[in-house]
Amino acid sequence: MEKQNVKPADGKLGIMVVGLGAVTSTFFTGVLMARKGLAKPVGSMTQYDKIRVGKGADKKYLSYYDIVPLAKLQDIEFAAWDVYPADAYRSAMYAEVLKEKDIEPVRDELEKIVPMKAAFDKNFAKRLDGDNVKDCKTRWEMVEQLREDIRNFKKEHNCSRIVVAWAASTEIYVPVNNEVHGTLAALEKAMKDNDTVHVAPSMCYAYAALAEGAPFIMGAPNTTVDIPAMWELAEKMHLPIAGKDFKTGQTLVKSGFAPIIGTRCLGLSGWFSTNILGNRDGLVLDEPDNFKTKEVSKLSTLESILVEDNQPDLYKNYFHKVRINYYPPRNDNKEGWDNIDIFGWMNYPMQIKINFLCRDSILAAPLLLDLCLLTDLAARAGRYGIQRFLSFFLKSPMHDYTKGEVPVNHLFQQYTMLKNALREMGGYEADEEID
Repeated sequence: MEKQNVKPADGKLGIMVVGLGAVTSTFFTGVLMARKGLAKPVGSMTQYDKIRVGKGADKKYLSYYDIVPLAKLQDIEFAAWDVYPADAYRSAMYAEVLKEKDIEPVRDELEKIVPMKAAFDKNFAKRLDGDNVKDCKTRWEMVEQLREDIRNFKKEHNCSRIVVAWAASTEIYVPVNNEVHGTLAALEKAMKDNDTVHVAPSMCYAYAALAEGAPFIMGAPNTTVDIPAMWELAEKMHLPIAGKDFKTGQTLVKSGFAPIIGTRCLGLSGWFSTNILGNRDGLVLDEPDNFKTKEVSKLSTLESILVEDNQPDLYKNYFHKVRINYYPPRNDNKEGWDNIDIFGWMNYPMQIKINFLCRDSILAAPLLLDLCLLTDLAARAGRYGIQRFLSFFLKSPMHDYTKGEVPVNHLFQQYTMLKNALREMGGYEADEEID
């Protein structure tokens, strides 16, 4: 069948990432090593997953590349912004996620990725104190300087398309304020008036990206693109937006395991989740205002899978708690513990314990690759606004809360949404309807 009006992935794709810490340096290094045939992009759906298309005698299982025109790893150019001036090689070495032997073969390429000055406001991440920062008098000036960065990079590296992704620290919690965030005009006015309370630096990156024709991906739980003003801009520019918060460790487990409890019609009394983490992310999240942003994101997953109104006998008033503890000895090797109190036949109690000793950036890097490639694909397919089919990769999938929409957090329903979007863009029939 013919591809559905999806423009080909001609030319180079520029991937510009906010934050050149552990996640981004691991992502850049892995892609560059994979291009040389020196590493495998394990964990990346776009590089490994196969989807059934067609039914009966026409049934076949194809990789994403055989269904839709995705950008190839060889065609990617990288850039980053960061508050610290270290290039991608030094950042990768400093992060200590990868061994030296897995970084050295691409040292020359990594050293050329020198971070641009970040649009930064210390009030939004008090634990960070880098000096590679733009001098901006207003939030609007931040936007203008970031737009210039995007234009310059695109021109210098001869990119035909750009995707911008946030892989920087979690900002302090910014509640949605309808007077500022409700319309594009109101947001632009707030930026020009330098409203530093309601306009987070991340909003300036998102605005700049969209204004320059680049899709934007929010990889932290910040209130950035999940506001009506940004939806308006994305629709005006006919660009996709995706977010929020990469679903890597504990929440991945939760979105996959909660359906077991729900599908089996077992009851839930409580779910206690705690994490120990020692990288820069952990340091920033040690600040209560920043943790609040993350907590809201992590708490939302369970409540839309095990819903009290649907099954009051099973899910009435269960206790859900999430904790993140900064613990430097672990560095990037995050540990997530889940204690789940369930009950079964005649209300008899049982327990489940899950201990996930994961590596944060090893899980996040392939996710970032997939989101960038699939968002670029969505843009070429003419899809714009919130990309619900990317919920699979995100902790707090974006949704239109102004209309009472409930996000899909059930991992296997999210996977069906992803497969159906790819089938449709590839000119195949969508199936496996979600109830």
